[in-house]
Amino acid sequence: MKKVFLYIIASTFGIVANAQTRIAPQKTRNEILNETYCTGLFSTLDATYFDLLDNKISGTVVGYQNVLDWLQGRVAGLNVYYSKYNRRILFIRNQRAGVFVDEIPVDYDYINMLPVTDIAMIKVIKGPFAHPLGGAGGTIAIYTIRGGEDEEMGDED
Repeated sequence: MKKVFLYIIASTFGIVANAQTRIAPQKTRNEILNETYCTGLFSTLDATYFDLLDNKISGTVVGYQNVLDWLQGRVAGLNVYYSKYNRRILFIRNQRAGVFVDEIPVDYDYINMLPVTDIAMIKVIKGPFAHPLGGAGGTIAIYTIRGGEDEEMGDED
């Protein structure tokens, strides 16, 4: 009887000890992208991500000359308007949006010169953004491919 009692106690302690070991949760693709590219104010997870390093998405972008045209149908509330001088102006939920490339504020005309094949990730942050040059309607953060990443993409094919 003592042996059975000791066996039950030992197995109970073993179960409790195993139950207390913590398994690290797997990171999502958005969390990995956020840690890889984003810093400071841009590191929020509350955004819409587009991973252009993914072959499924990058194949659809190549047909567009401008990434803003590609984004227009894929982000809810994003509208691209043209001024009388044929300049693109972005609005998210009817408020002007800021555009950043590698977390540096840029003019909308800069996006026209940026090749779509050089973009690694696009992050759309809706709502007010804390950066002084960010738009009241939100922000579009575009991250370009860093050195060595394009070589890694070639290995996947």
